[in-house]
Amino acid sequence: MAASPPPTRTPNPDDLLVLLAVARTGRFTTAADDLGINHTTISRRIAALERDLGGRVLSRTAGGWELTELGTQVFAAAERVEAAVAALAEPSGTPAGLSGVVRMSATDGFSAYIAVPAIAELQRRHPKLNVEIITVTRPALQNRSGLDIEVVVGEPHAHRAEAIRLGSYILGMYASQAWLEEHGTPASPAALMEHPLVYFVDSMLQVDALDMPRRLVPGMRDALTSTNVFVHVEATRAGAGVGFLPCFMADQHDDLVRLLPEHFREELPYWMVLRPDSLRQPAVAAVADALRARAAAFKPQLMGAD
Repeated sequence: MAASPPPTRTPNPDDLLVLLAVARTGRFTTAADDLGINHTTISRRIAALERDLGGRVLSRTAGGWELTELGTQVFAAAERVEAAVAALAEPSGTPAGLSGVVRMSATDGFSAYIAVPAIAELQRRHPKLNVEIITVTRPALQNRSGLDIEVVVGEPHAHRAEAIRLGSYILGMYASQAWLEEHGTPASPAALMEHPLVYFVDSMLQVDALDMPRRLVPGMRDALTSTNVFVHVEATRAGAGVGFLPCFMADQHDDLVRLLPEHFREELPYWMVLRPDSLRQPAVAAVADALRARAAAFKPQLMGAD
């Protein structure tokens, strides 16, 4: 590994804090909003820091700005500056609380039933903590600039990342009581195949693990499809067809009946993906721990237990 060039002069601590913001968000504009300054100032601060250090600290990628090798070294020093400034801001004798913004992405169902309760409980103890959740169903990103935490379905294959398995959940076949009264209750997989399916839009599905359930029912025609699992649940309740639904969501509704559980029980894993530098941030580490704890406590529901 090549040695980093010695700094040409001592960096400005303010420039180090700007680097932290850009590295965590991946965007000059987002970092500017977080710091309350404009985009031009961010660019000028980064340029000044690179002049002082004699090398590049950021590189442009398709997903945003990423730390270079030199930038990664400087990032650690910048975190120490940030911690020192935060300690000075706390009144003497006051325990330091979590603060700042944690940005994460997760699927719709995980966000609503696991992330939100976990984060709300954490924020009751740390009211200065701000968490942004982007709901999306996709594989783990290869470049996760701007995200501290990703929660995905299926084992991730992402470089320069920490991957933690959070547990599994079960998909089952469901129909509304009204639909069953009209169409009858399928007594076998073959009988179920004659009915329309409510599930993801096949052409837009990006996650291989979520494609597997559809292969269990190749004879079912699509009735109503959506990229949002809450739409799947409500469409099934409305009688659009038979829904292939997460048990932890469908079992919340007394008007939904699970069909043929001995034949249709698809288990899918949740994984949490983090940048290694994100775990060094107390707020990110605390959110990650809260997600793990909530997923563990919610395991019976995730696994479709009565």
